[in-house]
Amino acid sequence: MREDATEPESKLLRAWQLAVLRFAVTRDDDDRMHALGVAGEVDRLGGAVDDAFHFFRRTTAELCVAISGRGADQDAVVRRFLAQIDHVRLRRAVEAAIAKDNVRDCTPPKLVASRVKPGNDLWRGLPSRRAAGT
Repeated sequence: MREDATEPESKLLRAWQLAVLRFAVTRDDDDRMHALGVAGEVDRLGGAVDDAFHFFRRTTAELCVAISGRGADQDAVVRRFLAQIDHVRLRRAVEAAIAKDNVRDCTPPKLVASRVKPGNDLWRGLPSRRAAGT
């Protein structure tokens, strides 16, 4: 592989990962289609004329189903994808986007009851001015 070909390939791979992240955040069908389109571009990067190589399109379809929570082995699919992301902040962003559904299902934390306002007892326990001045 040529050295100058590495940079466009890595940029396209990063664009694919970002497209999957965008779908994980929005869960929008347009974003799913965009991720599949970018996956098709990555698949065509090898220059295959017969379009036999479809790893990224298949992986993207599996990821979208897993992210949507409809896949039988969704945890394994997502873990494999996360393990392949070498950029730490991108990996954390994908983890957070996928975990947001788990946060929505949790019950909100209970609020701490506010303390009762002391009213007239504010100065209780302190010496009076008359006693302090004598």
